[in-house]
Amino acid sequence: MVCAAYSYIYVFSPHSYVVDSKIEPFYKGGKVQISKDEEYIFCTCESRVNVLEISTGKIVHSVQHDDQEDITSFALSCDDEMLVTASRALLLKQWDWRQAQCTRSWRAIHTVPVASMTFDPTSTLVATGGCDGTIKLWDVLKQYCTHNLKGSSGVVHLVQFHPDISRLQLFSSSLDCGIRLWDLRSSQCVCVLKSHYSAVTSLSFSPDGGTMVSSGRDKICTVWDLKAQKAKRTVPVYEAVEGVVLLPENEDLSQIGVKSKDLHFITAGSKGVMRVWEASTARCVYAQTLSEEEEEKDDDPRRLTYLLLLPASSRLATVTAEHNIVLYQLPGLTTQQQFVGYNDEVLDVKFVGKGDSHIVVATNSCQLKVFELLTNSCQILYGHTVPVSRCALCLSSFIASGSQDCTLKVWDLPADLSTTGADMHQLTPRTTEKAHDKDVNSVAVSPNDKLLATGSQDRTAKLWSLAGEVEVGMLGVFRGHRRGVWAVCFSPVDQVLASSSADGVTKLWSLQDFSCLKTFEGHDASVLKVVFVSRGTQLLTSGSDGLVKLWTIKTNECVKTLDAHQDKVWGLHASRKDDKMVTGSADSNITVWVVSEMCFNENEAASISKSLLRYCAVWNTNARNCQDAQAVLQVLLTHLPPEELLQYQGARTHLEGLIPYTERHMQRIGNLLQASMFLNYMWQKMRVAGAPSRGDEEERDGDDSDDGQGDDPHCPVKEKEEEDDDVSASKKASTNEGSVENGGSAKTNGNHHSESEESSDEEDLEEDQTTVKVMKCLPVSSVLQRQTFSS
Repeated sequence: MVCAAYSYIYVFSPHSYVVDSKIEPFYKGGKVQISKDEEYIFCTCESRVNVLEISTGKIVHSVQHDDQEDITSFALSCDDEMLVTASRALLLKQWDWRQAQCTRSWRAIHTVPVASMTFDPTSTLVATGGCDGTIKLWDVLKQYCTHNLKGSSGVVHLVQFHPDISRLQLFSSSLDCGIRLWDLRSSQCVCVLKSHYSAVTSLSFSPDGGTMVSSGRDKICTVWDLKAQKAKRTVPVYEAVEGVVLLPENEDLSQIGVKSKDLHFITAGSKGVMRVWEASTARCVYAQTLSEEEEEKDDDPRRLTYLLLLPASSRLATVTAEHNIVLYQLPGLTTQQQFVGYNDEVLDVKFVGKGDSHIVVATNSCQLKVFELLTNSCQILYGHTVPVSRCALCLSSFIASGSQDCTLKVWDLPADLSTTGADMHQLTPRTTEKAHDKDVNSVAVSPNDKLLATGSQDRTAKLWSLAGEVEVGMLGVFRGHRRGVWAVCFSPVDQVLASSSADGVTKLWSLQDFSCLKTFEGHDASVLKVVFVSRGTQLLTSGSDGLVKLWTIKTNECVKTLDAHQDKVWGLHASRKDDKMVTGSADSNITVWVVSEMCFNENEAASISKSLLRYCAVWNTNARNCQDAQAVLQVLLTHLPPEELLQYQGARTHLEGLIPYTERHMQRIGNLLQASMFLNYMWQKMRVAGAPSRGDEEERDGDDSDDGQGDDPHCPVKEKEEEDDDVSASKKASTNEGSVENGGSAKTNGNHHSESEESSDEEDLEEDQTTVKVMKCLPVSSVLQRQTFSS
């Protein structure tokens, strides 16, 4: 929207936001499987199986049972074509997962839910292990149950086919900690491999199929000779192992300690690191290193629950107990991508990075998470020992903090913060003030770093001065909220402060007299966050009602309500360019919004275009405003074809009125350019009568420094006054001729803007005469700069 006030154009951009992308929970524990083409990650999230595209980090497909019962297990066929899921309702479903369509469903013969599931290498048979201790095999093509294997004790939590389908063997494990080998030809258990004293968690086979490695929570891994059906070696690994993978034999893995062609395997478990073991010597040849903040601990939240091999791309994938999926690149085990499956409650979000390409997220955990918006890949920052509730960007030499102890602290940052190699700095507070009677919920620093504002549960906000080097001084108290103040924010352009409160209102305060200037009401519950956008002309607020509202300060009205989340919206931040914002909620969702273009219907668009054209015709009659008129006219002609513009009522009259004045402005600019070129030529060619040569001038340089204008090249001498007068006279003549011609042209179009025309003639004449007079006293360089600016 464009409006005019005197000679200025004010462009108000009423923001309207639309969802650009979301970072939402896609994994809350359970099975994880990667497609054979290594492009997708399949994982369970309560009643859904989500399909995550690795390259973009986006959920591209999702399947869900009609009864919305939790999915207990699933399996993807080896050819990536079929997906079979099992729910707590004892129902099995076969899916075309790319279309999210169920192609077949049948009742499982299990009496209790299915705990494990896998496909054979031909993608024909699927095995299900139940909590009832039975294993059933299903022919998914002919659609019938082929085997019912009994004999396991308790929950069958692991089933896996031998990779050589010609052997027709199935391995399983249950609560008795043994590994059963089933011959599918006879439907009999051939043997039970016993070595573990706790649950067996994973199996990995050698390429020739003759060797198998098993891992368990009893802190050992066992290497099995399948031909002899006995253990070859037991390797103590000193941690509960959840995943084991045999490393490929034909690759150079010397970076992770593989120096020989002997069998090597990698483990992942309770200590949160991967280790490489040499099977023949039972020796650990490589272990991932962690920083001091990430030291190894048993039962650490970062403990690993799955380990998967991606052979085609030579990568490994791990799954942590915090529901993070991390991809590593061999041979160096360098971190390639990291996806956060579940954020829990999001408490704060901020844009960071060049072009606001990343967001930093604080959740009710001890880590900060930095997401790349393009790929949703995440970097996790460790260091805090208690949950992080707020995050901020520091561009100053100090940090201000508020706490539940009712105090305000100011911390000085070290001057060598960016140059020292230390990872951590011990900060000492410059000053501590008892700021409020209850918890300090929010602290804000003014744009010039000279003021602080605090908001508290005691229903007040306070303004503090940072002028002193040691102490902070309270300047005033903002009173008016009926409940605790959740957030405060300084305007980027005006001397005002915004505050949001649990009483459901947002207030705007004057920093001069601490009075309330405006009150914004509209949320049905607590307003948790407030920020300025649109260069301080609008406010964004978020509340515990899950809504985000956009307010125009001038009109005091809500212009947009976004039904952003299903729970409290704690996090709210706008980008530095005001072109997008990010919200984070207690429902674990993070949403990135972008500014959409204003949409008008045909009548509104026509009305705006006609108004702009009328403004252009008026502005163009005055030399001071002609540049603004031409700029707006260029926008109109760029976005509207001339035929459409001429259809508007009165458009032809306005355009006819624009033509003569535009021609006059062009002629005036041309005359000024000509005058500047003529003056430059005269300056270079003319010589003062009796003036010394250039060499004599250099010898005399400085001797006549006291003379006001004798040899100063920037001021004309008296002998040049006659020439200057001639230039002035010729300039006046050319100006008068231009005025007569332009006057005649204007008359041919009627008496359109006659009064403005006369005033314009006088202003143009005064401006041109002033220009020549100024030229007489300015050096050529200054004159040329002025002419260029006027042009």
